[in-house]
Parts: sequence; structure tokens; C-alpha cells
Amino acid sequence: MTAPHPDAPVIGLDLGGTKIAAALVGSDGTVLARHTLPTPATRGAEEVLDALAEAAREVWAPGTTAIGVAAAGVIDPVTGTVTSATDTIRGWAGTALATGLATRTGLPVACDNDVRAAAATEPDGPDDDGTLLYAAVGTGVGGAVAAANRMLHGAAGIAGHLGHLPSPEADGLPCTCGATGHLEAVAAGPAITALCARLGGEPADRLQAVAERAALGDPHATAAITLGARATGRVLGGLANALGPHHVVVAGGVPRIGALYWDALCAAFAAELMPPLHGLRPRPPRGGADAAVLGAAALPRTLPLHKPATTGVPS
Repeated sequence: MTAPHPDAPVIGLDLGGTKIAAALVGSDGTVLARHTLPTPATRGAEEVLDALAEAAREVWAPGTTAIGVAAAGVIDPVTGTVTSATDTIRGWAGTALATGLATRTGLPVACDNDVRAAAATEPDGPDDDGTLLYAAVGTGVGGAVAAANRMLHGAAGIAGHLGHLPSPEADGLPCTCGATGHLEAVAAGPAITALCARLGGEPADRLQAVAERAALGDPHATAAITLGARATGRVLGGLANALGPHHVVVAGGVPRIGALYWDALCAAFAAELMPPLHGLRPRPPRGGADAAVLGAAALPRTLPLHKPATTGVPS
């Protein structure tokens, strides 16, 4: 199936563990309509697909020709399936995401991992042939790698999942993927929050509470945040030596908690670099809050489109 007409609007859907964000995006990248609704993450994949279709209907307009979905999990854009996922969305692994949504909406669907979709908004236009290393640190730890303005997908869509690289700081800690010792187990927001309590601090229900304590000088909160930041910086520094990126971007909610985290991450990153990369430093993302839906809306123009089983348009 061919890409949508360049002047046609496209629906972009950003599927996370807590909410679905939908946008109708014009050919010039302007967001023409928006809608959000909760993700029915505990009710199974079929209800998640139903919710995605509902979100698409809320922003659909005449002339809309395709849907792009940026979704949590390991997404294979060639088959349109979720090849692997944690239990953040119950029963998500194995879901036929593209054909399932296409059947519900009557529109062709392209899909990819949510972090890769957001990362695709970072290059400096179509002529940027540099290499990009992109990390997203939030409830989990995701990532993406692009070279010569082409996002790398890898076998089964797994490329870029840097949260599951080994990390010395996470030695022995269980990871959400079922293994132990992975970066996500020490660097994600819930992991830092749990680490604060293990170090002797008062239990907290969210990372922001840990950050507030650290700002007041709490040693346990400070140690937990800096350890998570250093672990992330070390992994990114090692990857930088392997990939030689021109740009390193660190996104997500965790890096936004303040300078304590960011400074520790950058220092650990710089300490790992080989001499030719000594001037390289991570930077925050430029895409803003709309990065994922804008990246999703771009997918039908670059990735395989999956046909609906039936014809028609949203009503």
C-alpha cells in the first residue's frame, strides 16, 4: 500500500501505559485536533485497540487517509505486531496492532515504538546525515538509534531498547523484562524511588517526592537519584564510544526532576568517552510535548502500511 498523499492529514496516536494521545496532523506538521483518553491497560489488548480506535474517531476529519501509532513495547513495523512487552499493558505482547486497529477504523495503519517515533522528530531536517543516540527515561527506560536520517529497527523491531543493557549499578536487581541487572532496574523512575527506600529513606509513592527530599538535602534521596543518573550516563557513554553519535538526546520525565540528576548523568557520560568524543554532551529533546504524536503521524509516510480487513471510515 502506498504512502498517503503528501497534502492529506494523518492521525497520530501515542499509546502509553496510562493514556492515549491522539492528534490530527496536517501535511505541514500543524496539529489540527487533539483528544486524550485513559489507556485501559489492565483490561487486555482488545480493549486497548478499541480505545485507540475511539481516540482516532475523535480527531478524524474528511480527507484523512492513514493512521500512525507510536506504542509502548517492542514493535515490529514490518509485521505490525507487538513482539514483546512488559505487563504495563496486560496481554500486549503478540498483539496484531496494525491490522487490529485498521480493521476497527477502516484506515491503513503504520506503527512503531513510541520512543523511536519521538526520536524521529530530532534530526535537523531531511539532510541531516548524522548519527543520533536517543534515550527516554521515565516509568521505563527506552531508546532509539538513527543513522543517516534513518531510524534503526533491527530484528523484530528490538533496536534501541537500551534499558535492557547490563548495568553494574543494577547488579542482582530484577528487571521488568524478567532478567536481572539491567539499566531499567536502577535508572527508571520507579526504580530510583524504590532505591531511596532501600538505602534507608522514607518510602515514597512517586519520584517527585524523592526529588523534593533531595532538594532539602536528604542523603538517601540524593544517593538514589545520583546513582540512577550515573548508571544512565555510563551506559550512554559506552554506547557513544560504540556508535560515534553526532547527537545524544535524553528525554522523559526523570531527567526533568532537576540539576542534581542531569549533572550526575552528564558527568558519568563524559567520564566514559574516548578522546575523539570529549566534546560530546547529552541534550534535552527539542520535540516538546507533541513529539510522540507528530512522530506517529509521520510513520505512514516512511513505514509499511497495513490494510484494514474491511473498508470504510470512522463514523
